[in-house]
Amino acid sequence: MTDILLWTVNAGWIHPSLALRLLKANLGPLENRCAIEEFTLRQSTEEKLAAITAHQCRILGISVSIWNHTGILQLLRALPPANRPIIVLGGPETSYLGPDSPILEYADYRIIGEGEHQFRNLCTHLLSAAPSEGALKSAYHLYTDEDLQKKLTYVESSRGCPYRCSFCLSGMKNEGGATTGVYEFPLDEFFTQMEILIKRGAHRFKFLDRSFNHNIKRACVIMEFFLKQVESRPHDKDKTAMFVHFELVPSRINDELLDVMKKFPADTLRLEIGVQTLNARTKAAVKRTGDIEKELAAISRITNETKAIVHADLIAGLPHEDLSSFANGFDKLYAAHPCEIQLGILKCLPGTSIRADADSYGIGYSPDPPYEVIQTADITREGMARIKNFARFWEVIVNRNPFPDLLPTIVCGDSVFDQFMSLSDSLLSRLGRNWGLDRAVLRDAVLGCLHSNYNV
Repeated sequence: MTDILLWTVNAGWIHPSLALRLLKANLGPLENRCAIEEFTLRQSTEEKLAAITAHQCRILGISVSIWNHTGILQLLRALPPANRPIIVLGGPETSYLGPDSPILEYADYRIIGEGEHQFRNLCTHLLSAAPSEGALKSAYHLYTDEDLQKKLTYVESSRGCPYRCSFCLSGMKNEGGATTGVYEFPLDEFFTQMEILIKRGAHRFKFLDRSFNHNIKRACVIMEFFLKQVESRPHDKDKTAMFVHFELVPSRINDELLDVMKKFPADTLRLEIGVQTLNARTKAAVKRTGDIEKELAAISRITNETKAIVHADLIAGLPHEDLSSFANGFDKLYAAHPCEIQLGILKCLPGTSIRADADSYGIGYSPDPPYEVIQTADITREGMARIKNFARFWEVIVNRNPFPDLLPTIVCGDSVFDQFMSLSDSLLSRLGRNWGLDRAVLRDAVLGCLHSNYNV
């Protein structure tokens, strides 16, 4: 029997939850009375239920996000009422849900905001345990050897965000009305913990910092630390290559940061750069900072002067951006030659100002998670559906690049966006779907469309 069970559904097996480990690590004297269970989206509800039943827990803490919300709701509905544990819901999704949200019907308690101390205090009360206090503790010791050797190792050197993008929760104001800002963890202790993880076998680090390079000098120090780890790692067939992944704010990329990036060997530095929009009016409407041309120049310099793998993000469905404007922005970003363009559809998350202002912008979105936009005042429902189809085929054909011999023909012309939109429209018409496609079937379809459309 387990007094406290921390439970969630991850996007995939390779993604362990740092959040659950942080909750457990900060339970104080109750830590050894707590277990963690993680599942993936593809696993059955029956399998997930069996794990909960086997623990016979008194308190069931569940981390909810937009990606697992629906699956967790299904599980809660299927959870037998007999011997039902006390259910505590937390995570980024639950903090801003309205009181009529169906998932909250199954919650005895809800954690709003950061959960480490709140959850500890709640469990202490529910289990009549001795109260305990203390500063936030790290949870890296709770990664198993299998986690470190075979999965991504999620770490955070800071928490929060200084920016106020209207579509994001990271820079939200707290209950007192103040901007949450950024909390930076002491670097000496952080580096000591990273060294321990590396000695245990960690080699694929992904930072959760939402604006890693907001403090440029600190970002450089952290990058230099990992550069030394990369350079000192033995290069033999028994050692898997190390890499580190950071999320960067494009307006905060400068020469100092670029000089450090240039030192990383190939395949060891991965960068996610949130461009989001290249429309100046849209940028202002969603409270994005930074000069567009300087951001594009910075991305171009990274791709030309470093060996980093660059993933650049664009969002479709933002205010004041029609299909022509989005196509123009896409083509400009493609011309900067990032390794991947990750094209996402705007999500009107509960609690964000973009959701509150959706009607005034003519934005229609799904009421169900992940709350994707289905039309705007500037893009019709059909247009948004075409962009979504474009995004799916772009991911499987261009980003994953299974057919490198065909790529020069697929992405060319005066407008890469227009040409690929035509191809993705034809592929959907020919195949009837954009998911679950066999590689050979997809290749034949691409060749058929290229021949029909361009006589290639």
